[in-house]
Amino acid sequence: MKVVAFNRTQQGTGASRRLRNAGQTPGIIYGGADAPQLIALDGNALYHALKKEAFHGSILDLEIEGKTQQVLLRDFQMHAYKQLVLHADFQRVDASKPIHTKVTLHFVNAEISPAVKLNSAVISHVLNELDVACLPGKLPEFIEVDLSKLEAGQSVHVSDLTLPEGVTAVTHGQDLTIATSTIPRGAASAEAAAE
Repeated sequence: MKVVAFNRTQQGTGASRRLRNAGQTPGIIYGGADAPQLIALDGNALYHALKKEAFHGSILDLEIEGKTQQVLLRDFQMHAYKQLVLHADFQRVDASKPIHTKVTLHFVNAEISPAVKLNSAVISHVLNELDVACLPGKLPEFIEVDLSKLEAGQSVHVSDLTLPEGVTAVTHGQDLTIATSTIPRGAASAEAAAE
């Protein structure tokens, strides 16, 4: 995705307030060999871009005064009740160095899993995103979690996932639980009564 930004020279609360009143959002780019760079972005365009999942989980082409650099959205602050982005942080990305970031999990085939079809189990999502490490070019937009073989009372762990080539999960030695299936207490007692 492409993002257009402008250089800004003033910083501080007053300067940021003036930028926001003019419809822009202050931001910063950091990382890499270059010094941190203060930028301003179109506030409305940024607000709508943040609604897209791909904006959070992919390498962005940030253009400043005709020069493009690859960045990753690292953080942003929203106003408490207005549709207004207060600040955005971007990190420079080097194509030859691995990055560490979170990727969204998409859960599929829950309705056809034996846990749901045969046992009326409830599937709970324990994690909604996963820490991964990979080269910037290999960063997936999302990771799919297939629940079609999930039995009642079982769980899906990180080791059960099929990660894209070149992507490794950062779990610090733990096999984290991603989703679990449980039979509701009322359904279990109804089954026992029927038998």
